[in-house]
Amino acid sequence: MLLSNTVNKIVFINTILSGKSNGGLSVFNDCKGVLFSDLTIAQFIEKEHRYDSIEISKSENRQLHTFSSGERRKVLLEYCLAQTPDYIILDNPFDHLDQQSRIDLSNQLVELSNSISIIQLANREENLLPFINRKGYVYDNSFDIFDIPNPFQTQQSNVAPIFPSSLLSYNKVYEKIIKFDQVRIDYDDQPIITDITWEVKHGEFWQLIGPNGSGKSTILSLINGENPKAYGQNITIFDKKKGSGESIWNLKKKIGHFSTHLAELFKKNHTVEQMVLSGFFDSVGLYVKPSGLQQEKAIQWLEVINIRHLKNVYFNRLPLGQQRLVLIIRALIKQPPLLILDEPFEGLDQENTNLVAQLLNTLIERTEITVIYVSHTIEKSLVPSHIYELTPTKNGSIGRIKS
Repeated sequence: MLLSNTVNKIVFINTILSGKSNGGLSVFNDCKGVLFSDLTIAQFIEKEHRYDSIEISKSENRQLHTFSSGERRKVLLEYCLAQTPDYIILDNPFDHLDQQSRIDLSNQLVELSNSISIIQLANREENLLPFINRKGYVYDNSFDIFDIPNPFQTQQSNVAPIFPSSLLSYNKVYEKIIKFDQVRIDYDDQPIITDITWEVKHGEFWQLIGPNGSGKSTILSLINGENPKAYGQNITIFDKKKGSGESIWNLKKKIGHFSTHLAELFKKNHTVEQMVLSGFFDSVGLYVKPSGLQQEKAIQWLEVINIRHLKNVYFNRLPLGQQRLVLIIRALIKQPPLLILDEPFEGLDQENTNLVAQLLNTLIERTEITVIYVSHTIEKSLVPSHIYELTPTKNGSIGRIKS
């Protein structure tokens, strides 16, 4: 099934699993199904955190949040199949996976299709599994299934040609936004990255690549201040060496951060406008009364991506794709010196993929914000000026600038 981002995917999935489908999917109404999805992963992580338990990775004695994105999906698939279902719903199964892992999973699913029914949900046509012979398109919450048009075309959305002005002033031009010099990180005597030397300068646009488990998330955590192992390392952020006195909150003020996992943190009923405003305060939700100017800027940014009409809708009731658009705007609203985007296209349909690509291209062209963009896939519409590649070795991942 090809799903538009306007579809309430959670309700759609629950309709299938509860045996209440109409039309072609009604054949599964009396069958046992399981869900392979980021939604399932988020539920297990929340449960493990709440009860301090280990739910689906008991053999490794690790809570799910300690795994990388790709590792989480591998563990979840094993768990799903252990439930001996009649069918499995694969919700964007290739998200978070590197190229080799995608090939391996695709081969595994081909074999799996001989013994179990598969319902795949995807947001982009190129991600549909080629061996699935019945394909359809769901574009609204009627959940009616239509034939996929050939060629498949989406409505073209455009970002505003001019970005809102910034309320915050970052007058200093930092010579070294990021500098790693021979950085090595171990966990439980297991080397993760080794001898990483990397320098990011003002206004550059970098893509950080590497296979699952190569240390991309570790590097991001060293930059944004969330990893205490950064102290004692030869790391410079915004021209200051780590450990020289700058607090994590002073650091976060200068960084806009988007991650697909951020949506897992926002559980309370905050509106879309409140979520965007929280970017001014680097908070998980809005707990400070914003100024009138801040509210005005939030509305202007919502207009940039054409969703001002959703400003009073609760964020946690939006479709996943629209949630991610809101979180990208949240990361941008203070127009920080450094913007980190971790898999910004995952979960987006083609229309919103085009929109985010336009947003980033306009950002690079018209501002001096430094951007680090993490993705397993190459978006043809984006051209980073530099690529830093991590390659795993038995002594930890090494890095190089890819020409």
